[in-house]
Amino acid sequence: MIAIRAIDHIVLRVVGLDAMVAFYGDVLGCRVERRQDDIGLVQLRAGAALLDLVTVDGTLGRIGGAAPGREGRNLDHVCFRVEPFDLPAMRAHLAVHGVQAGPAEARYGAEGEGLSIYLQDPEGNTIELKGPAFAPS
Repeated sequence: MIAIRAIDHIVLRVVGLDAMVAFYGDVLGCRVERRQDDIGLVQLRAGAALLDLVTVDGTLGRIGGAAPGREGRNLDHVCFRVEPFDLPAMRAHLAVHGVQAGPAEARYGAEGEGLSIYLQDPEGNTIELKGPAFAPS
């Protein structure tokens, strides 16, 4: 079984990055925690979670297709923080249910850099299952 502890982050695909950063910052009080302008990503702190804004014309955003609207989606994926993050047990559990997951890779989340896997729900929505952050070195 997979035990979800919390939502780690959500990823919104955006057209107007500056306006979105201003809205979530000025209106909702989220602060910019991390920027990766080379791939079109701004990560804002939203309580214990992160809100990632990805530009539709950036490296990450182009993967999702058209800009948000009738022909394109703006929600890239939802990330659930899983505890414990027992990768072999999770893969076995998913396999019993006929669900395949991608490779485990280090990704940045609300608690820092740690392993996660991607999978899709029955309607094609991308779900990320995230483990704890790596211990500081």
